[in-house]
Order: sequence, then C-alpha cells, then structure tokens
Amino acid sequence: MAIELGTPDADGLGAALEALRHWQDDRAAVQLHPGDVGWFWRFGAAETAAAVRTWSRDGRILAVGLLDGPGLLRLTIAPDARRDEELARRLAEDAGRPERGVLPAGSANVEAPADALLQELLHADGWGVDEPWTPLRCDLAEPVPAPVRETGLRVGAAGPEGAAAFTAVLRSAFDGSTFTEERWHAMASGAPYAAARCLVAYDGQGAAVAAVTVWSAGPGRPGLLEPLGVHRDHRGRGYGTAVARAAAAALRELGASGADVCTPSANTAAVATYRAAGFVPLPEVRDRRRDG
Repeated sequence: MAIELGTPDADGLGAALEALRHWQDDRAAVQLHPGDVGWFWRFGAAETAAAVRTWSRDGRILAVGLLDGPGLLRLTIAPDARRDEELARRLAEDAGRPERGVLPAGSANVEAPADALLQELLHADGWGVDEPWTPLRCDLAEPVPAPVRETGLRVGAAGPEGAAAFTAVLRSAFDGSTFTEERWHAMASGAPYAAARCLVAYDGQGAAVAAVTVWSAGPGRPGLLEPLGVHRDHRGRGYGTAVARAAAAALRELGASGADVCTPSANTAAVATYRAAGFVPLPEVRDRRRDG
C-alpha cells in the first residue's frame, strides 16, 4: 500500500494523539509528545488540527508531524518504521516540495528522530543542521525530592480560577509571549489536557513567581514539561529548580515513568536549572535545516 499524507479535522485528532502516546518510551530520545500538541491547542482545536500531518499505510499511522510555527515541522515516527525506506523517501519528498502542503518554500526546519533514515535522506538532499538542543530526563522510579523546602514556595494546581496568575507568569517569563486567559481556556478544553496539570508557585508574600504545565502520555510512559517559566522579577532565587521538581513530582502522581524537557543548549541557565532539579542531560539533538 502507498503512503498517504493526511491532515485530520478537529474530530480526527484522536488517532494522531493515540499514536504519539503509544510511541513514548524511556529507552528512546525525547521526541514529539502529545503534550506538544496539547500546548499548541491554546490556539484552538481547528488551528491545531490544521497544523497536524499524518503519514499512514494500510490504515496505520506511521509518522505524525506538527507544524509548530512558520517553516518548522516537528516530526516523530513509529519506532519500527524509522528505517522504512518507502516512508523515509515520502517524508523527505513532502518536506521538500511546498505544493504538498507540509513546509513552505524557502528556509525550513525538520525535527526528527536521530535514528531515522529520514535524517540521511535530508542530508543527501542538502539539508544542513541547526543549533543544538539539550534534551533532559528525570527518572521517576523513586519519589522526587521535596521541591520547595529550601525556597519557601507554595506550589498548587492552577484551575480556571488560577488562569490569570498562570498566564501572567508565562507572559513575563517569555519575551513576546501572547499567552492569555482565553488561550489558557482553549488549551484546557483540548483532549490532551485531560492528562495534564498546570502548576503555579507562590512566594511567601503570595506573589505568583513560576509556572509550569505537565503532560502525561499515560501510566508507564514519560511525561513532558511544556512550558516552564519564572517571572522576570523573581529570577535567580532557585524558583525554576523548585518548580521543575514540583512538575516531576506531579508527573509521578499521574503515573509517568519519567519527565522529559528540551531546551536550547545555548540557554545554559535553563540546562543548569533542570540539572539542579535532578534531570539528566541526554545527547544533543539538532534540527535539519534548509536555508532559503
């Protein structure tokens, strides 16, 4: 059977999400996670569906991609299909031909598993590599150390009543962020959020100083931190480390086997924060890049 490229509608996202859940594995590198789709859901169900691509053969989804911004395809592939030549060639063709509706002409990036045949085909087609990212993972087989004892923080789950504080922290933490209460509610209405939790950390004066969302892929599978931020007025006090530990503890409560996060290697402060929280760096990864 031929490989079929598809874009699900909002009602059809479930199959892509289920494939992503099934492919999460502690033995594999950090990869596209259902939580990545859940975080994108802040733009609404219809826009999320329009950003998802699936590649299937004989009714089985073999690869799932998320168009996570202009010119960026974040892609993962079923573990047993990563060396499938027919699939790899189709993925490379679709990434390289704008008329296929995957990536636009000009500069573009593809994030894909390092062990996928697709990496070799893109290299042969002239795609270079972009800046390195550092994946980190925290093993949750054992309880996570108390996250707030040394900082005096109070960390709690943020439901609808905490959306204002949660979104305000993230807007402060990330330059150019457009995250609003309305977008929080859109995110929380999405299917992936049923296995997610937003946390807000408050200091001794009651100020919201850090926030994180954790996404589970189901019991026995690694979960994801996306995003984590510290308010710009409260940096340098260990709050990032504390809330990262709280996030890992929350994922353990949700049954996750591990907690994953990925940050640009150039962001040495973020890497140090996660390491201090008990996350272990994994081998660096790089997107494949096509220059315009």
